Amino acid sequence: MAQFAGYGFNKSHSAAYAYLAYVTGYLKANYPVEFMSALLTSETGNTSKVVKYINECREMGISVLAPDVNSSDFNFTPEFKDGKGAIRFGLGAIKNVGANAVEAIVKARAEEGRFKALFQFCERVDMASVNRRVIESLIKAGAMDSLNGTRSQLMTVLDSAIETGQRAWRDKASGQSGLFADFFGGGASETEDQPLPNVPDLTSQEKLAGEKELLGFYVTGHPLDQFMEKVTELATHTTETIQDLEKGVEVKMCGILTSIQRRRSKEGKPWASMTLEDLVGSSEAMVFSTQYERLLPMLGDDRQDKAVLVKAVVFPEENAPPKLSVQDIIALENVRVDLPTVIAIRVNIANGGGKADELNQLFQRKSGPTAVRLRIDKPRDFSVILDIPVKVRPDREFKAEVARICGPEALEVVAS
Repeated sequence: MAQFAGYGFNKSHSAAYAYLAYVTGYLKANYPVEFMSALLTSETGNTSKVVKYINECREMGISVLAPDVNSSDFNFTPEFKDGKGAIRFGLGAIKNVGANAVEAIVKARAEEGRFKALFQFCERVDMASVNRRVIESLIKAGAMDSLNGTRSQLMTVLDSAIETGQRAWRDKASGQSGLFADFFGGGASETEDQPLPNVPDLTSQEKLAGEKELLGFYVTGHPLDQFMEKVTELATHTTETIQDLEKGVEVKMCGILTSIQRRRSKEGKPWASMTLEDLVGSSEAMVFSTQYERLLPMLGDDRQDKAVLVKAVVFPEENAPPKLSVQDIIALENVRVDLPTVIAIRVNIANGGGKADELNQLFQRKSGPTAVRLRIDKPRDFSVILDIPVKVRPDREFKAEVARICGPEALEVVAS
């Protein structure tokens, strides 16, 4: 190793890497939106890396906006409004949408302005570059949400809109379009006001499923979003925090199950492999034969992309991410978080005030069903018990904040 270090990583090599690290660090610190846009573009096609960097953007306070035919280019691009930066998802990252299609969309937008309706879109964009599969992918990915109508309405009229667009392009090719346009002064296309059918909109889950199918991950939301209070209270780890755990450590994780595959071992015993995805990444998981029959109802195709609580044992892998041996799977919609009915918080005012304001802000932020009793102490002077009208949700975050403000033993459960 010493001999290799003498030439394998010499000073010129070190200097080059140091300079590169300095430049990238400077750009990330001073131009974070532009830097992360370029980083996401460089990893287009690598779903796990894109998910990782999108989560990093959120941690940095940078919003990643959904793809939009009225705003997106081919790549991820910076977008600034009112002095605040965000990153716009590129159309090129949508499955089935190639460079020629994006070029045709951007060209039509540059020439005649924003698209207002699907029929108008099909009239203005070169239909030789954009087919039904492309437009359907744009709708399902949420890239046409800025047009008139819901995703379900756009899907319903898609064939009619394509037919209208193809007819318009045939007329242009034969020189028939615009025959009276100059005479009547042009004007807005009638297709902007084309009536749309009265059909119910897609559910939130259906929209997210479409985004996952076409983008590889969720953009406008996540199946866990509606269960965040349960996730915060129940999950002991995430797919990131299990990386350094020792073998056999028991964890509770909230996420969705994808890529569920039922298999058989060499001995003919059934088992299953799957991927557990949470808000920060994914981990490979397995249900071995000892648990297979009991958990089989949770391994059907109808359970894919449903929010679940997984109890598992960690198995580290050499030179690879750790795997999970699943012990139990519970649908988050069926999980109940039991909160106490009354809690007491001991507030020691011996060292002066200041805690009241912090506690009041915490109570307002974490309102819930649990009554609060304050035990205000000043050693060798007085002790007062006070029931206050505010009710709170004493979840894990609440307890941690109380411990920070009042000390580690300050909170006590009075009644369950």
